[in-house]
Amino acid sequence: MTGNEYQRLALTTLNPALSGRDILINGVMGLCGEAGEAIDLVKKHLAQGHELDCEKLAKELGDVAWYLAETAHAIGYDLDTVLQMNLDKLKARYPDGFAAERSKHRPSE
Repeated sequence: MTGNEYQRLALTTLNPALSGRDILINGVMGLCGEAGEAIDLVKKHLAQGHELDCEKLAKELGDVAWYLAETAHAIGYDLDTVLQMNLDKLKARYPDGFAAERSKHRPSE
């Protein structure tokens, strides 16, 4: 499945009553909320001795993907483009793969 296929299918569950502005707000707030749920699982594992529930974490990552698809849609982008833009940015930043020195001394974006 491509990012665009996922986005198309995921957006069939988008609330049709939302305005473009509301879709944007819901998307970025949802990204923050779901990322928080993901880190909470890891926090409980690392700091509180809980077993890491990888399946639950994977489901939270799926929720992050849904809100990513919604937010991209709100700003007029498809997911394949967003993902390619990110790869292009990473390739420019780390042309030969990750390097700590490049990470420490990278130009402002």
